[in-house]
Amino acid sequence: MILEEYYKLSNGVAVPKIGLGTWFINDRDVISAVQDAVKLGYRHIDTAQAYQNERGVGQGIRLSGVKRKDLFVTSKLAAEIKSYRNAIEAIDNSLTAMGLDYLDMMLIHSPKPWAEFHDTNPHSEGNREAWRAFEDAYSAGKLRAIGLSNFQASDVDNIVEACSVKPMVNQILVHISNTPADLIGYCLRKNILIEAYSPVAHGELMKNIQVIRIAEKYGVTVPQLSIRYCLELGLLPLPKTANPQHMANNAEVDFSISESDMKILLTMEHIKNYGEASIFPVYGGRM
Repeated sequence: MILEEYYKLSNGVAVPKIGLGTWFINDRDVISAVQDAVKLGYRHIDTAQAYQNERGVGQGIRLSGVKRKDLFVTSKLAAEIKSYRNAIEAIDNSLTAMGLDYLDMMLIHSPKPWAEFHDTNPHSEGNREAWRAFEDAYSAGKLRAIGLSNFQASDVDNIVEACSVKPMVNQILVHISNTPADLIGYCLRKNILIEAYSPVAHGELMKNIQVIRIAEKYGVTVPQLSIRYCLELGLLPLPKTANPQHMANNAEVDFSISESDMKILLTMEHIKNYGEASIFPVYGGRM
């Protein structure tokens, strides 16, 4: 069963192969979402300072009935924080908000502040400062693993060339019709695990006739096919939902996609409209 399988990060820490994403789940509703997910067997929960639900995630973890050491909890540093001092403070604020002694992993949410996501300034020095804060928190035992999110190869290089602890993860947008092969290959060659957020493309894949037909061929749902697609590529999918039935469905992915069908899915035309999510910078918008 996929919920019982793990990847090993470069520092030897085990991370469950599928996680629950919590973006767009408010601080109140996320409490029961986390509890429901843990009850179904999920052991990996992903949140962020920007989601404004860290308190609820922490509450859900405490009420889950599962020992803290058996859960893998990730949060992300707000994209606007680009200094050592502010990053240190923000890490402690996340721990306080969640009521946890440590996080299993923390990521820099974006190399650029969201309002500048499409600008040319790479914020190189600010990212190195934030990373230095991560390294110190890692050495202090506050973070068991550290990584990046939405970083392109040049952004990753900026960290790798200056760091004493290498990034263990890069969490990026990956789904059928959007698979950045060069970035994925680059990260995997550096032993950086790719986590795939929005593996169902904010539900837009549910409207794709070609994807629907391939899912029907395997007797699975479009979300199941989409999640399996990421796993076939050696990536860690983070489907988000507050619906227990969808959580259960998302975890039932113990099947394989044929090589010929993977080729079709890998070369599918890119989605141009992410619906309501299109306003967000990672989907092409500017908020």
